[in-house]
Amino acid sequence: MLTSLVAFMFVIGVLVFVHELGHFMAARRIGVRVLTFSLGFGPKIVKFRRGDTEFCISAIPLGGYVKMAGENPDDQRTGADDEFMSKSKWERFQVLIMGPVMNIVLAIIVMTLVLYQGAEMPAYEEETPIVGTVAEGSAAEGVGIQVGDRISSVEDQVIETWSDLFVAVMPRAGRVISVVVSQPDGGQRTVSITPDSQTDFEMGDLGIGPIMEPQVRSIASGEPADLAGLQVEDVIVAVGGDPVTSEELIERINASPGRPLDLTIRRGNTLREVEVTPALVGDVGLIGVSISPFVVRIVDPGFAEAFTLSLERNYEWSGLIFQTLVGLFTAETSPKQLVGPVGIAQLSGGAAELGLVSLFSLLSMISLNLGILNLLPVPVLDGGHIAIIALEGVSGRDFSLRVKERMLLVGFVMLMTLMVTVIYNDLTRVAWIERLMPWR
Repeated sequence: MLTSLVAFMFVIGVLVFVHELGHFMAARRIGVRVLTFSLGFGPKIVKFRRGDTEFCISAIPLGGYVKMAGENPDDQRTGADDEFMSKSKWERFQVLIMGPVMNIVLAIIVMTLVLYQGAEMPAYEEETPIVGTVAEGSAAEGVGIQVGDRISSVEDQVIETWSDLFVAVMPRAGRVISVVVSQPDGGQRTVSITPDSQTDFEMGDLGIGPIMEPQVRSIASGEPADLAGLQVEDVIVAVGGDPVTSEELIERINASPGRPLDLTIRRGNTLREVEVTPALVGDVGLIGVSISPFVVRIVDPGFAEAFTLSLERNYEWSGLIFQTLVGLFTAETSPKQLVGPVGIAQLSGGAAELGLVSLFSLLSMISLNLGILNLLPVPVLDGGHIAIIALEGVSGRDFSLRVKERMLLVGFVMLMTLMVTVIYNDLTRVAWIERLMPWR
């Protein structure tokens, strides 16, 4: 609980600070007087003044704001040059857009640094989606998808890799979708399938997986695997001629102390036969290796390559965000996938327990979400204010105070509806609270 709270405060604090810093710097650059720079809302806990600006930390850590002179429709204005509304539409646009831009830039920078550290990625993510496993009782089994089939498209979207498939199916839990399946004999058929809902976040899942081949990740010196000549990154294709998963491999090793096992391994592009005899340790056989359930690819880029990979990763995430937003409007995506403060805290805590790399990866993803969502043309959000400026520019006149207030009211209602939805979703993911909901 404490880990989740600390991680949440760190993630939210960084994201809000960077966002508001964007507004602050842009405002100061064009000569707008900034009255308040606040992290959080509500009563001010810590504050100090520097020049015209009061910097503070407020009690409710769910956002922040930069208050500029003459910014709101109901502010008393003097017409001074340092007031926000005294600036041109182009200058006001720069101030409004810099908050989301800073979040997007932060996402790219943080992911660049994460990737620069190097990482191990599942190799199957970039491989052709040929079915290697079909879960018993799954949606895929129900429509006759079999091992060896290839998933060619989902909802008319061409699927080239397992990563493409996961992105296409994940937002569509509980929704009937059209999937084109190519069979090993060259035949092709189209099936209607309803992805199962997995995890508290209701992620769509067909119940299929790639061909999984266990890979050696480390070898203990002097142990049977080392003496037999196994090497790190060897892929174990079969035992005694039978293809195996990592679980089956471990079971065979544990059950064979003192008995030689014939392993077929793939080293690079070459198949080799290796005989290894598990040693008796306690009451099971062991060969002194750690095994990954799937083949991994090592990502160890230079800084320039890490930056390029970060741009690609953020581009892919952006596509998923827009796909989810469109899905919400078309009812293809369940609103239950939306995450609020409690959900972010849970995710932050889980990521923090896995290490700083996971935590900063999550921070990058949330920062990108925050940047894109703030650009939506919804009054109250930065994108809404930008849309109003654009409409005023097109119409050639400024809207009246009454029209702007109505627009902001509509935006406020939309935002509150969204907040109620995500908070309800968060509460249903807390076991003891869900038990208090008889309708669940």
